[in-house]
Formats: sequence, C-alpha cells, structure tokens
Amino acid sequence: MIDKPKSNCGVVGVWGSKEASLITYYALHALQHRGQEAAGILSLTSKNEKHIFNMHRNLGLVSEVFNQPEIFFHELNGFAAIGHNRYSTTGASDSVKNIQPFFVNYRFGNLAISHNGNLTNARKLREWLVQEGAIFQTTSDTEVILHLIARSKLKDQVEQIQEALTKIEGAYSLVILTNDKLVAARDPYGFRPLSIGKVNGAYIVASETCALDINSAKYIRDVNPGELLVIDDNVLQKNKIKSIKIFQSNFPKKQCIFEFIYFSRPDSQIFETNVDKVRRKLGKVLAQNHPVFDKDGEKVVVISVPDSSNTAAIGFQSQLSKQGILSKLEIGLIRSHYIGRTFILPGQFKREIGVRIKFNTVKGVLENKTVVLVDDSIVRGTTSKQLLKLIKEANPKEIHLRISSPPIVSPCYYGMDFPSEDELIANKYSNNIEEIRKFLEVDSLEYLTIDEMLGAMIDNSKEDFCTACFSRVYPIPVEIGISKDVYEN
Repeated sequence: MIDKPKSNCGVVGVWGSKEASLITYYALHALQHRGQEAAGILSLTSKNEKHIFNMHRNLGLVSEVFNQPEIFFHELNGFAAIGHNRYSTTGASDSVKNIQPFFVNYRFGNLAISHNGNLTNARKLREWLVQEGAIFQTTSDTEVILHLIARSKLKDQVEQIQEALTKIEGAYSLVILTNDKLVAARDPYGFRPLSIGKVNGAYIVASETCALDINSAKYIRDVNPGELLVIDDNVLQKNKIKSIKIFQSNFPKKQCIFEFIYFSRPDSQIFETNVDKVRRKLGKVLAQNHPVFDKDGEKVVVISVPDSSNTAAIGFQSQLSKQGILSKLEIGLIRSHYIGRTFILPGQFKREIGVRIKFNTVKGVLENKTVVLVDDSIVRGTTSKQLLKLIKEANPKEIHLRISSPPIVSPCYYGMDFPSEDELIANKYSNNIEEIRKFLEVDSLEYLTIDEMLGAMIDNSKEDFCTACFSRVYPIPVEIGISKDVYEN
C-alpha cells in the first residue's frame, strides 16, 4: 500500500543492566520504523557459573511479539541482551527461522548476532562455506558471518570476529553477544548508522539515537566506520570502551543518504548530524531551486505527505517566505495511524481504497488553492498517482509536486529494499520528468538534482555519501545475477 523503499532492519545491544531485555524492548519500539515484519530479543544470564542464552522472537510488530510482561521477568532475564527488528527483501519473509538474533554454540561458547545491512559477497562466501561442510539453517546473509567466526582458527574470540569481518564485503552495522562481552561493529564505508549510549551505568548500542532517548540514555558517540567496539565487565569498571580498527587501510565514507531523506526518524541523530536539520535543509534547497508561484498572486499552500515529508515541507515553505513568495504551511492530508499490518484489501478495488484508508484530505484547506505537495521520493509512482487523485477531489486550483530527492533509477544492495529497476517510474519513463508529470497528472513536477541534494548535507562532505540509487554509482561492486533470497536482514 505504501510505495516507499524499506530499510531492512534495526539493531540494539545492551550490556550491564538487570533490565537489559526491557531496555532492548523499548529501543526496538523506537526503531519499529526500520522493520515491521518480525522482532526478536536474546538475553544472556548466568546460573551455576554457566552462561545461558534465552531468546524470544516471532513475526509481527514489537508490541505483538512481546505482549506479555512475564517474557522479560522470566524468559528473558539477564544482564545483557541484543535485539532486532526485521524487514525481509524477498523470499522467506514469513519464516520464523529467518528472524534475528541468530545464535550458535561453538567451541568458544555462545555467540549471537543482529545485523543491519547487506553483504555484497554473501553468495560467494556461502558457496565456499557449504563446500567446506557448513550447514545453513536460514536464507539470510547474516548467518554467513556466524559461520566465518565459528570456523576461524584463531584462539581469541575478538580476533575471530575481526578476521570474519575482513572477509565480508558490503554494508553492516551489527551487534554480537558472547558469554562475556558485547561487540559492536560497522563496515569501513559506514553505510548504516550505529550509535553508543549509556544509562544507569549500562551501555547501549542502537541503529539510531531515538532508541537511546526512549531509555533516557546519554548519547556518547557513533561507532566509527571500520571500528569494532568491545564492551564487557572491565569496561563497566574502567568506563572506557575498547576500540579496535578492523582494517589497516582507510576507506572513503559512503554513508547512505537515504537515511536522511526517508528512513531515519527526524528526532534521531545519525552520522553525527540531526536528521530534522538535514530534512529542513533539503526542503529549503528544493524551494530555492524549484519554487512555486500562484498565478493570481495569492498564497501558495504547502502540504506534506505525512509523516516522512513533514520536515522537508517546513523547510520548503520557510524558504518560499524568505524569497518573498506568498505561502503558508497547512495540514492538507490527514493520515490514519490505526491500520493493522494485515488489513485486507480484496479485489480490484484494493489499489484505490488503499490510499483512502491511509489518507484523507482537508478540503477547506485545498479548495481553490495553488497546492504544493512535498514528498521525499517517488518509487513506482502508483501510490503517488492515487494520492494526487484524492487531492484533486478537493478541487484545488493547481497541484505542484516537489520531491526532496533526485529520481530513483537503481536498486540498492547495501541494506535497502527497492523494487526491481524496471518497476522504478524514473526508468519506466527514461528519466523524462515531463513524461512522469503527465503520468501523475500534476501541473508541475520537479525533483532535487544530485548536486542540490548533496549540497543540503550538514556537517558532512559531499563525498561522504552513497548515492547509488540515484546515480547508479556503486561504491562496492555487487555480484552479477545477485539473488535477493540471501539478502534478508
């Protein structure tokens, strides 16, 4: 029903709290937007000098999976925990075995992992591991990491993990739990965000800082690209996290720019920058380069597609005012927040009713007005077309569509799920904006250019970002004929 790309997951790790699983639960609530198909929490406890892993996972939202308080006080008690929210790409999205965290017991004890990202050499590594006798239980590329660690000949567990990470390629922000430590790591390009915080003496690692905020945790810093952090009881005593550089050579930063445009919550800080500020800047740059005027000299009404475009619309309207263009920001679309994940849309009517279930117009705001609809992206264009049809029923004078990102022309292999290249509307119309405008039936359509988008990035260099979905320039080569069935984090 929602024609947007998906972020493949959110991860959380906690060390040093008797309420570790509860902290993880609240953090996963805050990260629900990063994965809504399944959730899992694994805790670590000790009994009679034995280390015990306990796990609870299932399909559904966080509130559906963890719907009994007893889960935290009995099933998931312990002083450390890791958690995961999941979106699959394609394949076995309804399989419980693919729900993270994953864990194994090997010669060095227990080992569990939660991973956000995609490994671009997963197929090659998987085939090699199978030839070496490995037996895979899931279709996820994350399991490759577990097998590489378990098969390492090194005698130190942290060194085993480091060795495994030097063999994988692609995007990964991950947390690993062992019998005596929590490990966090980020790929050398820094595709996906990962932050560190502290609450009541315990450490928490999470995909976004909103997961720290919900737990009243103090943000310390980001996990750096190519960094491996080790948190154990010694760290709690000395208050100093052990940091290891995974790779000897330096890699260029290639942070996912779509995290700022759409994925991350506006109240989060990622890549050491506030998401809200970047989205406002995107809106301002959009207005500077692609303004809208009312032909009769009346106020232009600026509205957003809630909720992801709200902040960009604020920036757009404020910049119009600075440029002396009469305008006002209005709530022109009301979004329903009470749609269940399994809402049934039977028959041919489902595409049209899908948008009406999700949105309704405020007709008095839009009638006889020049309306600017600000959205963050267009993927297939099918939902946008239905939404614009809905707005037309409010009888506006004109409708102008402004997009706070460039046209999406290529899939992502670093932790986002897009439709196939042929399904992308920009490719369907050969990136001809005028043809897309005609399809959507609006008075004008304009996107940000790649340079304009990069110019809106605050506190970061233009070279620090991956723009592959807009430019077809992939920082890391992807396997030819890649199968999404093994890309399910």
